[in-house]
Amino acid sequence: MAHKLKIVYCTQCRWLFRASWMTQELLTTFEQELDEVALAPGSGGTFDVILNEKTIFSRSEEGRFPESKELKQLVRDQIAPHRDLGHSDR
Repeated sequence: MAHKLKIVYCTQCRWLFRASWMTQELLTTFEQELDEVALAPGSGGTFDVILNEKTIFSRSEEGRFPESKELKQLVRDQIAPHRDLGHSDR
């Protein structure tokens, strides 16, 4: 299955750097599993992480940004549930 991840970030809030850093972390960790990663400009304080058309993290719902470790675990649980993430699992 082709796995596609998208991060929608608020341009008004200048969250491109945060979105790109998260993208880099996920691509480094899941370079074999992810077929596509996209950054999508949004507005209104949005910071949503969407995997295979399903929102797995929403800043508006959680009231905070995801931690890198947390995001890696969320992605792993969807696309490679048996994979050990090493220090990110501790």
